Amino acid sequence: MVELELDDGLAVVTINRPHARNAIAPETMDQLEQAIDAAAGARALALTGAGERAFVSGGDLKELAALRTEAQAAEMAWRMRGVCDRLAAFPGPVVAALNGHALGGGAEVAVAADIRIAADDIKIGFNQVSLAIMPAWGGAERLAALVGRGRALLLAGSGVILDAAAAERAGLVDRVLPRAEFDRGWRAAARSLATAPAADIKRVLAGAPPAEAVAAFARLWVAEEHWAAADRVMNRAK
Repeated sequence: MVELELDDGLAVVTINRPHARNAIAPETMDQLEQAIDAAAGARALALTGAGERAFVSGGDLKELAALRTEAQAAEMAWRMRGVCDRLAAFPGPVVAALNGHALGGGAEVAVAADIRIAADDIKIGFNQVSLAIMPAWGGAERLAALVGRGRALLLAGSGVILDAAAAERAGLVDRVLPRAEFDRGWRAAARSLATAPAADIKRVLAGAPPAEAVAAFARLWVAEEHWAAADRVMNRAK
């Protein structure tokens, strides 16, 4: 099942399928879409898995084994690609909290987020080639945007699996935390991004034109939240 927690502007989506190592089944796709719908209005979204073994272990092969035609395979790929696209397009920052291994399709879900924070004992890899298939949920393109085309081809083409430290060095993971500090750390980071400025900064980084960036700044400048913060700073200076 997919769970949603709303916490003061932060939406936390948890994939909780321990019997399948949080693998993605057709029903999981439906539930993820419903959770994204229900998270509308949140300033930031965090996606994680239940437990410590797996973030998402890929597609649920037992459930997806019924897909035997090219048309069925394409329909499934388009469906989950759409879910990942919706995560990537969420208005506020999206954090993937890698509580466990992110393999195959799980790595594709992870790179749909803006930021990846990993526990130091996890592994991540685009290892679909071990099943004689390739990434199809938008992950290959997003991987190339993160680490460069050549490195993306090397990673996904060979199916190499990286530990957290190597993934951070490659630019695939943004922050690695000790396991003992992981839950507290990713939640604190996600909460810090649940702000109006962070959402506007995301749009600018995505290529919004300068006029939109300036307009966003001006709107934030006149907001009560800005002046309350400015007053606190000015009062401290006295």
